[in-house]
Amino acid sequence: MNFGVVLQTDPPARHVVGLAQQADSLGFGHVWTFDSPVLWQEPYVIYSQILASTRSVVVGPMVTNPLTRAWEVTASAFATLNEMYGNRTVCGIGRGDSAVRVQGGKPASLATLGEAITTIKDLAEGRTVMRGETPVRLPWVDDGHLEVMMAAYGPRALELAGQKADGLILQVGDPFIVGWAAGVARAAAEKAGRDPARFKICVAAPAYVGDDLASQRDQLRWFGGMVGNHVADIVERYGASAGAVPEALTSYIAGRRGYDYSHHGKAGNPTTDFVPDEVVDRFCVLGPVEAHLERLNELRALGVDQFAIYLMHDDQEGTLRSYATEILPAFAS
Repeated sequence: MNFGVVLQTDPPARHVVGLAQQADSLGFGHVWTFDSPVLWQEPYVIYSQILASTRSVVVGPMVTNPLTRAWEVTASAFATLNEMYGNRTVCGIGRGDSAVRVQGGKPASLATLGEAITTIKDLAEGRTVMRGETPVRLPWVDDGHLEVMMAAYGPRALELAGQKADGLILQVGDPFIVGWAAGVARAAAEKAGRDPARFKICVAAPAYVGDDLASQRDQLRWFGGMVGNHVADIVERYGASAGAVPEALTSYIAGRRGYDYSHHGKAGNPTTDFVPDEVVDRFCVLGPVEAHLERLNELRALGVDQFAIYLMHDDQEGTLRSYATEILPAFAS
């Protein structure tokens, strides 16, 4: 299992680049960022700076969407970065949350998302796609490679990920939910004639190393609220107890009263007070080093290929150092 970090592109951008440089020097393999053009700075500009100042990290959005950028533009951006820096990008993509909702829009349909996944990957790797009745190709792409990972929670989205994407991004650290979701996606990959062993699983969740659990929970409670945006969509589609989705994922949003995107992904979000401590403990990874090792070994046993740390709390650099010195070495093999 390898490790990544997830950052917000808050100004100043040089601080984001600096954290990415630290992650690279400490042995992390991926640097992901949010992609929400109203709320944060433009990530693809920052990716260029990260790639120019690091040795080996792979960069990409967690996650982009099919609505706020033309697919040809997205593919061209990845292909350009890969030509400049040697295939060091990854495309995380989903239906769209903050990037579209903050502008009054709605997430993309799964049909649109599935088509976008295929189109972006094919274009970025130099293949021809049909845009309506017009064949389109990026003629300057040579030996392009782009892994496309799809973020999903609900059963139909998980199946689409298995059918179309190179892997699944699951934004929750609960081993029970991870096991269920990975099983649905990999079964769909196998049914589609794909090798499920080559289908990657990336678990993304906040991690905070230390002994003050009460403080850690307060710093990470925002994550349950962010996940709740997607869970609310699932409950609206399937019902709270229809059996299509584990209640371990859905039951906690009963007290949800809405969401304030001006505090999206930030500690102290006032619209996440409905998230109980038990959900923070399950969805996030917190406590002393031993607790992190125990949870991460559970995830590795489920076939998780990468654990990506959301670093939105008050000890970013301390968490990076703790993982580099005490956790990454345990998974180096």
